[in-house]
Amino acid sequence: MDAIYRAQRSALLVPEDDRNIRYVEHRPEHFAVPSTASDKFVLVEITLFPGRSVEAKTRLHRAITANFGDLGIAPDDIFVVLNEPTLENWAVGGVPGSELQISFSVDV
Repeated sequence: MDAIYRAQRSALLVPEDDRNIRYVEHRPEHFAVPSTASDKFVLVEITLFPGRSVEAKTRLHRAITANFGDLGIAPDDIFVVLNEPTLENWAVGGVPGSELQISFSVDV
């Protein structure tokens, strides 16, 4: 989780206190992986507000890969998916995303 958090901080400039991350591990019999993957295969799914540039997303992918590499996970065992639902599909504290006053910039 720290590897993902550090990647988000450096690539997307998320606020220091924005550690809204969950880790879910599946037993091998409940999670099909590519036949070319090792037992270290990881699937990273990140849901984020829309607005980040292609360059920021590329920095994120590279930072995740580098951080996981430090943990002994090969690039071929890393699969990252970014989900960017539009703001009207979010709500925080009952406030629709389209009405939120976001305290940080997503325009990175």
